[in-house]
Amino acid sequence: MSNGRLTLKKRAPRNRTIQLTRADKRRLKKRLISLADLKNKPCESGIIHGPCDEAAKYLPRNSVDLMVLDPPYNMNKSFNGRSFSKTSIDKYTELLRGYFEMFAPLLKDSATIYICGDWRSSASIYQAADEYFVVRNRITWEREKGRGAKANWKNACEDIWFCTVSDKYTFNLDEIRLRRKVRAPYRDEKGRPKDWKTTDAGNFRDTAPSNIWSDITIPFWSMPENTDHPTQKSEKLMARLILASSNPDDLVFDPFLGSGTTAITAKKLGRRYIGMEIDEEFCLLAQKRLEMADVNDAIQGYSDGIFWERNSFPYMKK
Repeated sequence: MSNGRLTLKKRAPRNRTIQLTRADKRRLKKRLISLADLKNKPCESGIIHGPCDEAAKYLPRNSVDLMVLDPPYNMNKSFNGRSFSKTSIDKYTELLRGYFEMFAPLLKDSATIYICGDWRSSASIYQAADEYFVVRNRITWEREKGRGAKANWKNACEDIWFCTVSDKYTFNLDEIRLRRKVRAPYRDEKGRPKDWKTTDAGNFRDTAPSNIWSDITIPFWSMPENTDHPTQKSEKLMARLILASSNPDDLVFDPFLGSGTTAITAKKLGRRYIGMEIDEEFCLLAQKRLEMADVNDAIQGYSDGIFWERNSFPYMKK
């Protein structure tokens, strides 16, 4: 340790994982919103350090346009020293009911809710969400890396449940089109491209995304958004949810913020954000990423208003 810096973990030369120095921690801690701060002043945007069940009491009712709920899945997992243990489906369902009961009053009548889970927790998500919201779809997205298993199928996907408070909600289809390469380009009788465009990089079609997503990359060591959080979601994934279901200056809420991906992506896309996180280290990582977003607002895999297929142009040039 020297000049107020921590002895940081040694990384490979091309490893871009975000790390916190001692100076970072001192500077960024002042920007976190505490429970005491919430009692004295309403929070309009920012990162709240504290348990969500306490912090939620101080947020304004009917204020949230989009909620992204990414709680610990129903599995054994450790988060920076805090552990979550797998339980029965009934107990996990009851846990989710408690979250929905807590957060539902914060949502506008026109709000959208996305709830993250895996194959085991999805049974509980549907059962509990159906009691509070309108369940509209289940998105399944493919992880680029899967968890290997010798006596089972590799677990290489996760789910996101798409719910709304009512039948009045935002869905911006033209904001989330996916650019796919055209393998067998079809032309009309006059030889003109049919629903596709030719470019210097090849032939592409901009399509409406389905509820199966195969273009998402889990953050890894060479990506500038990567942290040491064990279950970090990518900015590209969050960008699709945020662009589809909110508008500029809308309020995006994430009560299990982790390393901050929802807040950072909301900021890059011109939305307001409130994130809650019980772990101070993760809060500080989120604050550092927000600071970095002031310098670079790029989202890997999303360019010029278009989502690109995994490992395709211009993704390869990033």
